[in-house]
Amino acid sequence: MEGKTLRKAVFPVAGLGTRFLPATKASPKEMLSIVDKPLIQYAAEEAVAAGIDTLIFVIGRTKRAIADHFDKAYELEAELEARGKEKALELARVLPSHVNCVYLRQAEALGLGHAVSLTGPVVGDEPFAVILADDLIDGGDEPCISQMRRVYEREGVSVLAVEEVDPDKTDQYGIVKVSETEGRCSRVEKIVEKPKPDVAPSNLGVVGRYILTPRIFSMLRQTTPGAGGEIQLTDAISMLLQKEAVLAYRFAGRRYDCGSKLGFLEANVEYALKHPELGEKFADYLRHRLETV
Repeated sequence: MEGKTLRKAVFPVAGLGTRFLPATKASPKEMLSIVDKPLIQYAAEEAVAAGIDTLIFVIGRTKRAIADHFDKAYELEAELEARGKEKALELARVLPSHVNCVYLRQAEALGLGHAVSLTGPVVGDEPFAVILADDLIDGGDEPCISQMRRVYEREGVSVLAVEEVDPDKTDQYGIVKVSETEGRCSRVEKIVEKPKPDVAPSNLGVVGRYILTPRIFSMLRQTTPGAGGEIQLTDAISMLLQKEAVLAYRFAGRRYDCGSKLGFLEANVEYALKHPELGEKFADYLRHRLETV
């Protein structure tokens, strides 16, 4: 992959969001807000901060709100400009003008691997990132995908973001067995989709950030339905391991599982506390609230 620059990111956003019903009955779960910004915008901004300029969204038939969110709102922007509301106008322009958005339809919910496979004609013969908006990662000074990009540029192979997970919850993650650890990077020897705790090769779980070489598409074409009757990206990565090296990267930062209600609430509290306008007042509220419990 020498000479190939990371320019594209895939956002699989066709899921039904059943864990957040009824809030997600008519609105995509990726449009749920952490304080004042939807999850999908945090994910897109992370990609843009890593130098990515093409965002590929794999949407379902009920996910039109995502495309509308990233589209230019001519009437709104004209009204804000006429009223001299520059700050609000800046907030309405959610992406820089040089960033391109592409939308692909996943007609059936056939799994993450299937969603990624649909992007092959757009990605082409290039490395690309996969970002799951459900996993909100606060990387501090350097977003997670930016950290992983540095690893990819140095090594030229696929990179998976990983962290230690509760040993009793390995059946909620793709789990890797690794070797040859150096710093935050380890070579992946084996990857298994959602193994039961008693057979899991480790408690090192893959979370929602990947940088993949385009060879993954040929692996996906050979992948048959696995766990849950879906095409699993994990199974394709397992096949990729037989052809080329794959690295597990222990990212710096904190992940919030916003696919769960508890993780979503935790993220809202933590992001509210560091919000430049709300943080101090919200902290005062929490202190007062705890004193009155």
